[in-house]
Amino acid sequence: MKTSPCAEPNTALSSGVRASRTAREQTPLTPRAKKARRKRLAALRETPRRPYQACRWLVLSDGAHPTEDIYFRGLIPRLAQVGQRTVYLDTRARSPWRYWPLQAYAWRGANVVITRSLSASWLDWLTRFRGWFGEIYYLLDDDLLAAARDLSLPEEYRLRMQALVCEIQPRLFALADEVVVCSENLATTTRQHHRRVSVLPPSLISPLPDYSHHRGKRVEIGFHGTRAHLADLEALLPAIRAVHDVRSESDFEIMLGANAPETLSRLDRVSCPDARMWADFLTYQRQRRLHIGLAPLLPTPFNRGKSWIKLLDIAVMGGVGLYSARAPYSQVITDGVDGLLVEDDAKAWEEALRRLIQYPDERESMARAAGRRAREVGDPAIAEMFWRQRGE
Repeated sequence: MKTSPCAEPNTALSSGVRASRTAREQTPLTPRAKKARRKRLAALRETPRRPYQACRWLVLSDGAHPTEDIYFRGLIPRLAQVGQRTVYLDTRARSPWRYWPLQAYAWRGANVVITRSLSASWLDWLTRFRGWFGEIYYLLDDDLLAAARDLSLPEEYRLRMQALVCEIQPRLFALADEVVVCSENLATTTRQHHRRVSVLPPSLISPLPDYSHHRGKRVEIGFHGTRAHLADLEALLPAIRAVHDVRSESDFEIMLGANAPETLSRLDRVSCPDARMWADFLTYQRQRRLHIGLAPLLPTPFNRGKSWIKLLDIAVMGGVGLYSARAPYSQVITDGVDGLLVEDDAKAWEEALRRLIQYPDERESMARAAGRRAREVGDPAIAEMFWRQRGE
């Protein structure tokens, strides 16, 4: 049975509202107030009446904007074209009662999308009115339990993941009809907690550039991971230092700000800009041009759940990637064609870097192939069909 959104009315509050209205009606209006009232009524009569617009999708955001954009939000215009309208709500600073029950009939039967987390107040509300909605989809792009246990990650991040895993995620698993994850490895882990798990690869949400920057003399090499991948970067320090010292045409960008290893930040041709907010980073990424992107991934439980999103990130900046020779990259990269797969050895990374710096024609050829591969595996039509089928 669907729970009525207007159940359990507050009779005391209703009586107070009626009493207040009666008092206002008995108070005589001044000529100025009467004139203002006539204007408001005239404006209302001229305003066309529109019913609440029904939606097929309701996104309850807790601020995980990168994941939302890559796996769902970028597809909202495409879904609207086939009649599947989406309502997007940032739940962090708003109570569900701001919308409920006024929007109830517009949201009836809508499918709900939740990414990573949701506050307790919104979870309570959604649990109470669960029967009012269609299916609930829980979207994950990280193994949160592995993150909570990984001592190589920043303590603040681990504690936040622990709170999610202990207090929020079990409730989301219980509410969700389907859990949508970013990789096969993460799907295997998640099936221990939920009976219905599907894999949706990341979408390419930015345009690919031309490759004219490969004809210049300088070689731009970048690492644009988060602090969660600091240990992965540190494994490459000997390789980066060695290449920096012997290849004077190489410039490095490590987007970790003050968190960058000091042994790198002190080098002459290494810049360490601060990490950017997601919207700013998207703009930056679409304007930045790289020749080589670094995507190391050590064999940890947390890393095993990752997607091959770095293929798309590096391709958008016009570069060719150096990737750890393991899943997920080994599943999409053909070594020597659209990237290089490198073993967990600093000398191997040094040799791969030297190769791409020394042979610019091969580097440009691989960068172009990487762009074609990114367009193929990151085709937004894949995600559009995934969600469209669930919205029908």
